[in-house]
Amino acid sequence: MEREVIEAELVLPAHMKFKKIQMYDKYPKGQARGRHWKHLKQIIQAENYENFPPDLPTYVNIESPPSMHPCKKICDVTGFEAPYFDPRTKLRYANTEVFKIIRSLPSDYVQRYLALRNAAVVLK
Repeated sequence: MEREVIEAELVLPAHMKFKKIQMYDKYPKGQARGRHWKHLKQIIQAENYENFPPDLPTYVNIESPPSMHPCKKICDVTGFEAPYFDPRTKLRYANTEVFKIIRSLPSDYVQRYLALRNAAVVLK
């Protein structure tokens, strides 16, 4: 009977692929665990940014061309994304409660909100 057990161990692999690897098998004693994070200075030294052309955007050079995606429309009152636009006041709003507030605002306040967005229209 012992012979059958020994033969069975030889046939089966030591680790089954469908089983989870235990931590002590994955990281033997003395090995480092986890991820080592690099600082920006280490990344810059490793990448040799001096060899790149100066107009290419990198970690060192933050100048990049304008985005090709349209800018998000933000609610003028709450700061959330604004899928709606009030044609009377020209303010953007996020939901019906904000719309009620916008409609109740005096024109002076509406002009101030528009001035914050650089869309101020002088009404006479």
